[in-house]
Amino acid sequence: MASSAKKAFEELSRRGPHDVLHGDMALVGLPGVVCTPRSGLGLPAVAFGHGWLQPPRRYLGLLRHLASWGIVAAAPGTQRGAFASHRLFATDLRTALDVCAGVRLGDGGISVDTERLGVAGHAMGGGCAVLAAAADDRIRSVATLAASETMPSAFEAANQVRVPGLHVTAGRDLLAPPVSNAAPIAHAWNGPVQLRTVKKASHLGFTEGRHWTELVLHGKSEWATQRLAKALLTAFFLRTLAGDDRGEPLLTADVAGSTIDREHTRGTLATARS
Repeated sequence: MASSAKKAFEELSRRGPHDVLHGDMALVGLPGVVCTPRSGLGLPAVAFGHGWLQPPRRYLGLLRHLASWGIVAAAPGTQRGAFASHRLFATDLRTALDVCAGVRLGDGGISVDTERLGVAGHAMGGGCAVLAAAADDRIRSVATLAASETMPSAFEAANQVRVPGLHVTAGRDLLAPPVSNAAPIAHAWNGPVQLRTVKKASHLGFTEGRHWTELVLHGKSEWATQRLAKALLTAFFLRTLAGDDRGEPLLTADVAGSTIDREHTRGTLATARS
């Protein structure tokens, strides 16, 4: 099992087989970025929520990575101020999925299957992804990175989510410690769920490049943390949205400095659609 997990990690942490296109969602009235494979019909799509004060460009590598594996990935650039509305940002994540599913992408050679929609997010964006999933039964799976509590409560919303959830935490996170943020979300989850800790990661380890918030928030960009997040989210969304199980060993084993919390993990991260 360990060798299979390592092999899956090595494969899915690398760029996938698809060329990637970029787009600006502001053209359709929602600030943000979208990355897509160059072509493909009936593709899965994921809306990604940024962390508090973070611009979407700090997750561009992750969005591009998902797109290279055949997943349309969109990140709204709204609610970036100090007093961001979590409720409105959750709505913006759902709107981003509407854009992916309803707007012509690329040169018309790209389409999204409305039964293959997911949400993800970092920190505040992770909590808002939970809020979005609780309010939208189109959403088939949820992944979070260092998720934080929101208002309204992501803890309470988690109890309304019945689809698979993957919650990746940072072992050295001083802003959203796993025990008081992601763990309660996983505990309240009403579907298959996995809580996983990246032991050496900091709160901002999942973000890319430099940003002024490193002066006031904990941590900084960490290549190894981002590489692991890319592999885990790719494996998870391929499994839950596309019925592709090549990353299954990665989702069921401790690998690359990350450990599964058995106490907060239950069910299988599979998809009802196969």
